[in-house]
Amino acid sequence: MSAAFRPADPDRVIAEARLWLGTPYAHQASLAGIGCDCLGLIRGVWRALNGPEPARMPAYTPFWAETGSGDPLLAMAERHLLPAGPGPLAPGAVLLFRWRDGLPAKHCGIATGPGRFIHAHDGTAVAEVALLPAWRRRIAGRFLFPDRRS
Repeated sequence: MSAAFRPADPDRVIAEARLWLGTPYAHQASLAGIGCDCLGLIRGVWRALNGPEPARMPAYTPFWAETGSGDPLLAMAERHLLPAGPGPLAPGAVLLFRWRDGLPAKHCGIATGPGRFIHAHDGTAVAEVALLPAWRRRIAGRFLFPDRRS
C-alpha cells in the first residue's frame, strides 16, 4: 500500500465496527444487521471509511485456508492496509489470526482497546469480546485502515 495514505481515525473505525454488533454470522456475507463473516466485517468497515472495496472478493469455502497455498489473507492485508508496526496494540487495528503455526491466517477482527476486539465468529453474531491470551498468541498480523478520502 502506498505510504501516501495516512491511517484512518481509530475512533471512527471503532464506531463503524460497533455498528455491526449483533449482526448474525453468515459465510461470505458483508451486510450490517443482515449477516457477515469476519472478512465481511472488515470489508464493511472499509466501505464505510473509504467507499468501494479495493478488490473484488472471490468466492471462498469455509475451509479455504486448509486447502490452498500461501497466506492469502495476510497478502491481501499487506496490499490494501497499512502496517501497524510494533508496540502496544493500536485501537482500530485490524488483527489477523492463525489457528496454528504453519497455517495461513484465517480469522480477523478489529481492536477496540488494549484488551478487546470486535469479530464475527462462526455460529454466533458480531461481538466485542476480551482479547484473551488464547487470542493474543494467535495474532499473525496487525494493520491499520488507510484514510483514502484525504
